[in-house]
Amino acid sequence: MTEEELAALPYRPNVGLMVLNSQGHVFTGQRLDYPSAAWQMPQGGIDEGEDAEVAAYRELREETGILPEMVKILAQSSGWISYDFPVELAEKLWKGGYRGQKQRWFLMRFSGLDSQINIETEEPEFSAWRWMPPDELLDNIVPFKRSVYEQVLNEFRAYLTV
Repeated sequence: MTEEELAALPYRPNVGLMVLNSQGHVFTGQRLDYPSAAWQMPQGGIDEGEDAEVAAYRELREETGILPEMVKILAQSSGWISYDFPVELAEKLWKGGYRGQKQRWFLMRFSGLDSQINIETEEPEFSAWRWMPPDELLDNIVPFKRSVYEQVLNEFRAYLTV
C-alpha cells in the first residue's frame, strides 16, 4: 500500500478513555500484542449506530473489567482526534480498510477498588496494567500515538491535578 492509497482510506470511529484514580494517575495497559514496552489508555471501535458514550462504557468493561458504576465521566474531547497508522500496520488491521482512527476521548474518574480491575477479559488486550502519572504517558507509548496523547493531555489538563 502506498502512502497515497493510505491517505484515500477513511478513519475508523473510535473512543479513547483516560481513567484517573484518586491520586490523579492514569490507567494504562501494556499491549498484549506488542513485543516491547507499549503502554496505552483503553480505546476501541464505535459500532455502527452506537453512541460514543455507550461505546466508551462498553470498551472500558471489555478491556479492564471496570463497570460503569465505578466511574464518572468528567469531560469529553471537544471534537474528534485522529491519527494515521504506519503503512505496515494499516495493511494488517481491519483488512487494510482504514488509514487510522478518529477518536472521541472521555475523561473518567475511577471510584472503585484496584482489585475490581480485571484485564483477563474474554478477549484480553493487555498483559499488565498500572496507574501512571500523566507526565509519564508520552514517554511510554508507541510513537505514532504520541500526538494524540499530547492533544488529550492538553484538552484535559485542567482535570489532571488532584
